[in-house]
Amino acid sequence: MGIISWIVLGAVAGFIASFLMGSRDGLLMMVILGIVGAVVGGFIASNVLHVADVTGFNLESLVVAVIGAVAVIFVARLATGSRGGLRSRRM
Repeated sequence: MGIISWIVLGAVAGFIASFLMGSRDGLLMMVILGIVGAVVGGFIASNVLHVADVTGFNLESLVVAVIGAVAVIFVARLATGSRGGLRSRRM
C-alpha cells in the first residue's frame, strides 16, 4: 500500500474513530491517529488474533484501522486524563 493510500485510509479511519469517541481533534490529528491506529490495529489483528491485516484500501482494512484508532484514542485519554480530546481544553 502506497503512502497516499495510508494517508487516505488514516484520514477516514481517524475521522470515524474521532466521531465514535467524541473527540474534538483537528484534521491533522485525525490523520495521525488513523495511521497509528491502522498500524496498531494491523499488528494486533495479524500477530495476536490472526484474523486480519491492513493490506490495502478495503473494508477489512478500514475496520481494523478504525478499531486501532479507537484503541489509540482510548489509551491517549487514559494517559492524559482528558475526556474530549487528546489535548486538555480549559476555558
